[in-house]
Amino acid sequence: MQRLLSMATLAVLGGMAFLFLREGDFAPGAGQGTIPAPTAQQSAPGGAPFGTIPASTNPFGTNPFGTPSGAQSGGFAGQSIPATIPVTTPPPAINAPGAQPASVFRPVSSTPVVPPTTGPTIRIASFNIQVFGKTKASKPYVMYTLAEIVRQFDVVAIQEIRTQDDYHIPNFVKLINEGGGTPRRYDHLVGPRLGNTTSTEQYAFLYDAERILLDPNGHYTVRDPDNLLHREPLVARFATRMNPNEAFTFTLINVHTDPDVVPQEMEALAEVYRVVRRAGGDEDDVIMLGDFNTDDKRLGRLGQFPGIQPLISGVFTNMRQTKLYDNIIVHQPSTSEYTGRSGVFDVMRYFNLTLEQAEQVSDHLPVWAEFTAYERDYTGRVAYRGTVAR
Repeated sequence: MQRLLSMATLAVLGGMAFLFLREGDFAPGAGQGTIPAPTAQQSAPGGAPFGTIPASTNPFGTNPFGTPSGAQSGGFAGQSIPATIPVTTPPPAINAPGAQPASVFRPVSSTPVVPPTTGPTIRIASFNIQVFGKTKASKPYVMYTLAEIVRQFDVVAIQEIRTQDDYHIPNFVKLINEGGGTPRRYDHLVGPRLGNTTSTEQYAFLYDAERILLDPNGHYTVRDPDNLLHREPLVARFATRMNPNEAFTFTLINVHTDPDVVPQEMEALAEVYRVVRRAGGDEDDVIMLGDFNTDDKRLGRLGQFPGIQPLISGVFTNMRQTKLYDNIIVHQPSTSEYTGRSGVFDVMRYFNLTLEQAEQVSDHLPVWAEFTAYERDYTGRVAYRGTVAR
């Protein structure tokens, strides 16, 4: 399916789609390589194409995407970056003795510090940086705080970038890499400016290039010809820098709903999730994250899909601790790589800020979740890509 269903037909087809998903798309291994990929393209601020949805990816070669090591979108393209995820042998299956049960899907931390990692894992986060543009860029203390927040995670989905400056995010990434005492090597992917008003926004993904690879042919903006969404999601596929036969590959869908029409947009996002999952070919780890402007109990049809689970629940995600708007949503049976550790990063307590100071950074708090660096099968065991199909 290459386009979003119109709002007029969503209500009629919702029940049929739900049954179809229950029986097909969301079954382990279902729908892989069964439909042609959409041909949607998006453009960078300068007009260069971001690429199309790949019909399939090559799991062999120097990395899981079959591209030269170090090929990325941004400042480090073409450079060879060694893997730094400290591993020697694969960890035990998630359900092995002493491991976190795969069935545990709940936030375990709203503490000011993200808990220490346990083994070869990565941290994926989402952060709505309220009106992230010229005003914040003019305040060094705000930018340094934001940079330090990003350094806590391996991949960060950013929402609400509002600026006409094409160098805003590259300059921010430079600050991330140069600050904090230890040089880092973060890279970035920025989407086009989107919106139905003159106040347009951009999405971005920031990622630690020493630990994470971006699929150069696997990122795009979802097409929305019927204008069901105020800001069409940005989609990107990543992998951990591991043995390419065992690396965890995953697709992220970066979203920010319009608070005035949340129920309608949540209906459209259900279709977005289904389309992205089916278009991903062999990729079943599809994670939707961002600012939903609704809590984990009001996800609409998306929340009714079999196996769909929000990882943030029972906590607040805004700075004033009154709302749960931000979330990370996975398909539980597929994403057995989730370790059971997730939560909200308490910026105020971490940096010892007053509420007034903290709200200069954002009115939202980052949400995060932890995943193993190894690809796992549906039983929680390490999956191997090679001559033997997994």
